[in-house]
Amino acid sequence: MMFSLFRRTARQDTISTLYGTIVAQARLPCFYSEYGVADDINGRFDLLVMHLVIVLNRLADEASLRDLGQALFDRFCRDMDHNLREIGVGDLSVPKEMQRIGEAFYGRARAYQAALAAAGSEPLVEAVSRNIYGGAAIGAAGPVRLAAYMRVAVRDVGTQQVGELQAGGVRWPDPAHVIVEGKDS
Repeated sequence: MMFSLFRRTARQDTISTLYGTIVAQARLPCFYSEYGVADDINGRFDLLVMHLVIVLNRLADEASLRDLGQALFDRFCRDMDHNLREIGVGDLSVPKEMQRIGEAFYGRARAYQAALAAAGSEPLVEAVSRNIYGGAAIGAAGPVRLAAYMRVAVRDVGTQQVGELQAGGVRWPDPAHVIVEGKDS
């Protein structure tokens, strides 16, 4: 009976699978080589947050998926805590750093939600430029393309069935095929 406490549940596996697909998508080399996102801790964190926000917003749309969304966010927090410790942040500093990560996550989430709800592409390009490219020129190709990718990803994740998401499946668009200026994506 005691060993049952150590077994992974189906829900834990689902959350791990879901989180793993988000991390894998955020780490695609295309974002760093073609989109010009900095291939460093900050660039990787920002892409992870962007993808996580897309999935969490989708999960929040369905009452039956909200608990899964909370569990996914908790998984993200555990991962960030683990990563901080792995890069040598001391035990006493981890809570302060986690607070900074939380503030960064919520700030970006609010910015993306507002920009996605706004008319036109400019608000999203501004949010992406500020949060992922450190304020690069708004007309720069990277932010414009990443904002277009984000809209496609929101659309694609938004059409996925509840059962598919509950099983840990997320289908992402191929960022290499996202074209700007009204071309096919």
